[in-house]
Amino acid sequence: MDTIVPYAVWAALILGGLSLLSMVIFSLRNAYYGKVRLFSGVLLAVPVVIVGIFIPMTESIAAAVISAVLVMFVLAGIGMLIAGVRSMILQA
Repeated sequence: MDTIVPYAVWAALILGGLSLLSMVIFSLRNAYYGKVRLFSGVLLAVPVVIVGIFIPMTESIAAAVISAVLVMFVLAGIGMLIAGVRSMILQA
């Protein structure tokens, strides 16, 4: 049973990589056909940029990713707060 574990891990990594590759390909295809707005595509790059900012500031990539996740939680909370206040003001 111990011999199958490395194969299962590699199979999971390969399937994950193929999934990411297909998402990128179909996203580029949809952007080419004009089905996706530029803002939503740029918005997907925000976590990558934040991780890129945190990598030189932390001692490991794992710490940079965790810091980026925390920053993204804060940004999501601020975004929800702004959207809620905006909809409350527009309804009044």
